[in-house]
Amino acid sequence: MVVICRVYDEPKDGYRVLVDRLWPRGVKKSSLQLDEWLRDLAPSDELRRWYGHDIGKWEEFRRRYQEELLSRDHSQVLERLRQKARDGRLVLLTSTRDVEHSNAEVLRELLEGES
Repeated sequence: MVVICRVYDEPKDGYRVLVDRLWPRGVKKSSLQLDEWLRDLAPSDELRRWYGHDIGKWEEFRRRYQEELLSRDHSQVLERLRQKARDGRLVLLTSTRDVEHSNAEVLRELLEGES
């Protein structure tokens, strides 16, 4: 099972992975319950800046980010995360306000085989 949680929300049990490239504002590293920070799985700076959380660009962002994930050699990391999800709950952490239109959602879809 893969769930998405904002870093500012009440923590959910599971293997907790921060998937943002930048550390969340206002959050101390010592206070975030976190198992791993996989900033390399986040969208490239160019893609992140282009998207700018403009919902009108969502479908194109989704396509480009999936392409980035599959074109970079992340297969081992993605498979390890899939295994964590099979073994229990995988919690993808993000600081974005719009979780439904975020890189965490694209990653969740990819890990669960929805895309």
